[in-house]
Amino acid sequence: MSTPVSANIIATDIDRIAEAKGRVVVFVDESGKLNQPARRVNKLTRGALGRFLSSDAFAKMKPGDTADMAFPTGMQADAVQVVLLPRKLDAELWRKAGSAIGKARKSFDLLILAGNLKAVQEVLLGVTLRDYDFVDHKTGDLETGGTVTLMVADPDACAGVADSVAALAEGVFFTRDLVNAPANVLTTSEFASHLLALDKLGVAVEVLEEAELEKLGMRTLLAVGQGSESPSKVVVMQWNGGGDEAPFALVGKGVVFDTGGISMKPAAGMEDMTMDMGGAGVVAGVMKTLALRGARANVVGLVGLVENMPDGKATRPGDVVASMKGDTVEIINTDAEGRLVLCDVLWYAQERFKPTGMVDLATLTGAIIIGLGHENAGVFSNDDALCNAFLKSARAEGEGAWRMPLGEAYDKQLKSNIADMKNVGGRPAGSITAAQFLARFVKAETPWIHLDIAGVASTKTETALAPKGASGWGVLALNRLIADRYETPES
Repeated sequence: MSTPVSANIIATDIDRIAEAKGRVVVFVDESGKLNQPARRVNKLTRGALGRFLSSDAFAKMKPGDTADMAFPTGMQADAVQVVLLPRKLDAELWRKAGSAIGKARKSFDLLILAGNLKAVQEVLLGVTLRDYDFVDHKTGDLETGGTVTLMVADPDACAGVADSVAALAEGVFFTRDLVNAPANVLTTSEFASHLLALDKLGVAVEVLEEAELEKLGMRTLLAVGQGSESPSKVVVMQWNGGGDEAPFALVGKGVVFDTGGISMKPAAGMEDMTMDMGGAGVVAGVMKTLALRGARANVVGLVGLVENMPDGKATRPGDVVASMKGDTVEIINTDAEGRLVLCDVLWYAQERFKPTGMVDLATLTGAIIIGLGHENAGVFSNDDALCNAFLKSARAEGEGAWRMPLGEAYDKQLKSNIADMKNVGGRPAGSITAAQFLARFVKAETPWIHLDIAGVASTKTETALAPKGASGWGVLALNRLIADRYETPES
């Protein structure tokens, strides 16, 4: 699994700047005024930095932009990276700047002359999250290594920053690695093994196997995986960092590969269905971050791990299956499998843990991509207070999220002639009817959010804080939601 680069935060020592190897970063605002370490860089380069700040190239830079001065005279560094940042604090902009620094680092040593920078944590988070590359299955010479050092005016004021960033980055990287992993490697059993390893961090982990799932009545979940050689599982992860209160629940769809089953997907693009466990990946990443930072909250993460394959034993379109709740479902389309996994796990989570609130995440529908593209996840909720709190957290973390409607009017699309409901409602409002299906398995007293992350879990182009591929979307926002809403205050 990928490990975030470890950052070292030290007091500013301008005498070390000349000998620094790799890349050196300086910050300037729109005025071009230089702080103490930047003045030393300017002196070492015989005024080259000042001349750049007077150039048309600098005048055309926008806040958050960076520019390289390659092989600067008077310094051992390969490049000085000049970062334009405004005086006004903007967390998203600081992270964007950090991302540009992280992207350029590659395997170079990196010295960031932060000085009195107010947002050291935001910049370092941007550096760390963008400094990611999934190389588990690449061979040959790979660009790895290098150190990251931040020189700051007041190291005591930055105490704990590196550890805080590391806890967030570890969770995001865990999610990205899981989502990026190929399906022949990340089987249901291998996924469960990765989650079991969280017990070293104090997370209580248990794996429910097929025999127990059958006994519990999770037949809609089992119906999805019955055509696969990989056994279906539910993994329960408990972080008990709070008091005696009931936990907050996170539920994730973990379809490690989705062929569509008997309702087979087209061949073109099917290789992308290795990411159909993205919801479970986010839940895993959040649980790791909570444990690493010692969150003062009780949180339970539950993931349904299955593989949807065509086989002589696979579920057929037209089959009727009973859920754990007891409702029967006519399976019209076996490619609408995620909701069949989630409905049983949602019901189990409520029956066993009686959570104070519940969020499920799933790469559930292509319809949400048509509606929101790759900029926003779809947010569906039965509780305005919880939903608004999540949307606030997502905005604060720069993770796009947009609320979508729910309503009884959509239920008629799920009406079945032979069962309590169908698993699909046709093309109109496809992401909404999927959420409406899930809502039937949420108790009236349970505040609930459904996050359709099909458009944001993995992308074909790089995002602000990630290279193309798995983004890790949701780890930061959910961690913030839990910190702001569910953590007990320090005594």
